[in-house]
Amino acid sequence: MTDLTSFIAGLPKAELHVHHVGSASPRIVAELAARHEGRSPVPADPAALADYFAFRDFKHFIELYLSVVDLIRDDEDVRMLTYEVARELARQQVRYAELTITPFSSEKRGIPAPAFCEAIEDARRGAATDFGIDLRWCFDIPGELGVPAAEATLRIALEQQPAGLISFGLGGPEIGVPRPQFKPVFDKARAAGLHSVPHAGETTGPETIWDALRELGAERIGHGITAAQDPELLAYLAEHRIPLEISPTSNLRTRAVASLDEHPLPAIVAAGVPVSINSDDPPMFGTTLEEEYAVAARLLDLDAAGVAELAKAAVSQSFLPPEGKAALLAEIAAYASA
Repeated sequence: MTDLTSFIAGLPKAELHVHHVGSASPRIVAELAARHEGRSPVPADPAALADYFAFRDFKHFIELYLSVVDLIRDDEDVRMLTYEVARELARQQVRYAELTITPFSSEKRGIPAPAFCEAIEDARRGAATDFGIDLRWCFDIPGELGVPAAEATLRIALEQQPAGLISFGLGGPEIGVPRPQFKPVFDKARAAGLHSVPHAGETTGPETIWDALRELGAERIGHGITAAQDPELLAYLAEHRIPLEISPTSNLRTRAVASLDEHPLPAIVAAGVPVSINSDDPPMFGTTLEEEYAVAARLLDLDAAGVAELAKAAVSQSFLPPEGKAALLAEIAAYASA
């Protein structure tokens, strides 16, 4: 396994499901907490953050996640967070990442949308130059705040049109947040050329995934692990080549699965459904993208060649332009054969 670990460490990668604030490492969170000390429950000591991020359940995770969101008070915080997240990803040989960003949360906390978008774009350009990583944005609806938040997210997307914006998502709790209510907003986002990538089927059953497909025009599904409960849905995803963005440790930490050994990834892959491996909110879940590849390798009994195919799958399922895909696929192939 040591050889496979080092192979994974050097493997060029793409990540398709990773959250902006949720990617803040203890170093980044502690720096933000220190900037706003006395105004937040988040500890400014990196060593204390592991205990702080001990979630009881998904609801508790959302509460703690939002406490970190509260640390993002101005556009300089946004710029620093985005640039440093890119640094952490690039250290893992991530060449391309679609970062899920919730601009409504920042606007609600007083950061004007133009300043927010300028900050992420400035960080995107800096990260490309300094770290060789290509960042793109998925603007994400905080589903628990309903249709008004969805409409505001769409407004920000269409008015600001940051150069890195490629997709439109839906996150937050699934329970009590029906997907069909967001259809009109997703229709408008798709008409504007944005790809549809909602979360579905993490903490709710297969019907939520069906809703994401039928009502929201989903091209990829965030999580989607309860598809394994519905053979008809698995067959549909496989036939129509609709990928699931799988994050095993995230599913364990939010109690969506009882143990990694019970994770439905093998059943989903056996059904022919395309998947990518992702880290979701890696520091908050005590993981990295490298560790998620190692987990997937164990669950799927993969050797180095199999792991390289997982990396290629993420590239193929990404929204990179064809020339970008070809270049990154070639880099992965060259690495795997070296």
